[in-house]
Amino acid sequence: MSPSAQISDVLALGAGPLSIAVVSSDDKRRGDAVSALGEYPGARIQEFFSCPSADDLAQMLGHSFDVVIIDLDSDPERALDLVEAISVQGLATAMVYSAHTDQEMLLRCMRAGAREFFTLPFTPGTVVEALVRATAIGSAEHAPKKANGKLLVFLSAKGGSGVTTVACNYAVALAQDSGQKTLLIDLNLPLGDAAMYLGIKSQYSTLNALENPSRLDANFLADLLVQHRSGLFVLAAPSELQTMQASDDAIDKLLEVAGQEFDYVVVDAGSRLELQHTRLFDDSAYIYLVTQIGVPELRNSNRLIARLSAAGGPKFTIVINRYDSRIHEIAEEDIQKALTKPAEWKIPNNYAAVRRMQNTAVPLTEEDTEIARAIRQMSRSMCGQPALQEKKKGFSFFR
Repeated sequence: MSPSAQISDVLALGAGPLSIAVVSSDDKRRGDAVSALGEYPGARIQEFFSCPSADDLAQMLGHSFDVVIIDLDSDPERALDLVEAISVQGLATAMVYSAHTDQEMLLRCMRAGAREFFTLPFTPGTVVEALVRATAIGSAEHAPKKANGKLLVFLSAKGGSGVTTVACNYAVALAQDSGQKTLLIDLNLPLGDAAMYLGIKSQYSTLNALENPSRLDANFLADLLVQHRSGLFVLAAPSELQTMQASDDAIDKLLEVAGQEFDYVVVDAGSRLELQHTRLFDDSAYIYLVTQIGVPELRNSNRLIARLSAAGGPKFTIVINRYDSRIHEIAEEDIQKALTKPAEWKIPNNYAAVRRMQNTAVPLTEEDTEIARAIRQMSRSMCGQPALQEKKKGFSFFR
């Protein structure tokens, strides 16, 4: 659709013309911005010849503006302060433009609250398209909020239980089986492997979302995500070791924003039991407790189940990973006694298939194996799809 057609649609919805402020101390650059805005019919444009301080903002921008477009290059730090002040006070939609494309500065602008980053010279149509998006966002912010998406947390009582393998493949299957917007968040910090397992490279990470929660909104989150070929969106862990102690409030804000934008939010929480005071453990969450049949795993699971079973806790189900019915080192009654209730899901042991997935980044669910079917059954149960039919076992000379 052409920009002019998009504008017609916006105006038809009753949004009306936009009031726009252009801020730059450089006459030519300010003129370039005004010229680009001329493509948007009916826009009311006012020019400002200097960048105000945050304290002078209310006086300088005393009029009501829908959009403020700011020249970033003359004084970047002051421009960023202006963007943040505009965003914090909810005065307008802030956009910036620069002659340089610097990824670090781009990220700083996003954190400050800038909705758009234009690179000079202005490309025909790009500013118009940005204004259309700004108008659509404004309309959406005043629309009734949809119900939050389901929060599905994969948690292990002990490291090494394969929780990331299960979470990644479940998220892929859920995105495909449900046909709805699905997000996988890697909170298994600082060394999460979800992106590697899925063959994804991401410039940004979970830490970028958590380091400045006051600036985190739907647009900022969207800029941090990578989409897998299955349709699944992924917020990856950092590709390099980074240390940052994210607050519980920051994690809650991330989950809140994600839940508003996605129908399903799958979280790989690893064995991070210290997150028990966040939304991951409240009654809005559904926890898949991933364990194995071993004395240490069952002991830790027993203690964690006692915590999850407390009044007001989350709904949870037990998943036994790497299950092999032929091994009877621990009796079935002892397993159930340790877990206090039957495991609803059992993921078969298939070392070769899992290693192949880790080496090739091809999800298990793309193969027709017992382990793939078990994970698909979990996802289909969650999204209301009928269970897969069990494959009939035929006679074979080969085992």
